[in-house]
Amino acid sequence: MNNAATNARLIKAKALDLGFDFCGIAKAEFLEAEAPRLENWLNQNRHGQMGYMANHFDKRLDPRLLVDGAQSVVSVLLNYFPDPAKRLPEGDDDLKLSKYAYGTDYHFVLKDKLKDLLQFIQDEIGEVGGRAFVDSAPVMDKAWAAKSGLGWVGKHSNLLNRQMGSFFFIGELILDLPLQPDGPTTDHCGTCTRCIDACPTDAIVAPYVVDGSRCISYFTIELKEAIPEDVRGKFQNWVFGCDICQDVCPWNRFAKPHQTPAFDPSPELTAVSRNDWQEITEEVFKEVFRRSPVKRTKWEGWQRNVTFLNQQG
Repeated sequence: MNNAATNARLIKAKALDLGFDFCGIAKAEFLEAEAPRLENWLNQNRHGQMGYMANHFDKRLDPRLLVDGAQSVVSVLLNYFPDPAKRLPEGDDDLKLSKYAYGTDYHFVLKDKLKDLLQFIQDEIGEVGGRAFVDSAPVMDKAWAAKSGLGWVGKHSNLLNRQMGSFFFIGELILDLPLQPDGPTTDHCGTCTRCIDACPTDAIVAPYVVDGSRCISYFTIELKEAIPEDVRGKFQNWVFGCDICQDVCPWNRFAKPHQTPAFDPSPELTAVSRNDWQEITEEVFKEVFRRSPVKRTKWEGWQRNVTFLNQQG
């Protein structure tokens, strides 16, 4: 078997070959710095109704509890920033979707690529145990990506990469293979507070601290009951998710259009007007968003969101 440095180079080269934009490696160990921050965030109920965030606390902080004998965490980034020519309309009268939800659900796309990467590792290196993770298990994606040098966690709590901003998905392979780790990068937010100043619901309660239960994405996706009256008129027509803190971030001037056709919006999506969204039937909703992240909100949630926006003062 080749040494840790050689294997690390091999894996990174294959990750880029598979279409990932960046790949970095960290040692699989307990996330000591993140533990008190996560505990404090949960104790302050910043997760709202996202009960799953409080589950598996120990596993969330230690990848060795997810994969027996884990020694390395391989993190990858996949750009989803849309080509300006393929952007959905975002005028004053348009209902807006978060850009990550334009196309096919990223869970499918990333998981397939990560499985291909894991298969390559097993074919080329030998008997390697591991699992692929894409935002569907208690893994702190941004923390691991930051530890592996792929960026830093910004004041809006999203990972920022100097080459392409923050419009990307994060996935991991946790492996029982020793690999040469990369070191973390430094914070480049400086004195900038644009994301904090721009958030219409004041969800960024302090630099690097987001109250998830005040975020437009939370209200339009995670919340299962009526949207609180105190945020009426503050959504700026975001019907699913929100990109405000990313759109105003200076680092996203470096965002380039993605190269993944599956992330392009479907013709059905680009042709829909605000009135169409208001009158959409459950059958049409299920068809248009069949493989989209939007299906998570379900038709009833979609109807609630559209009605809430149309009633804004």
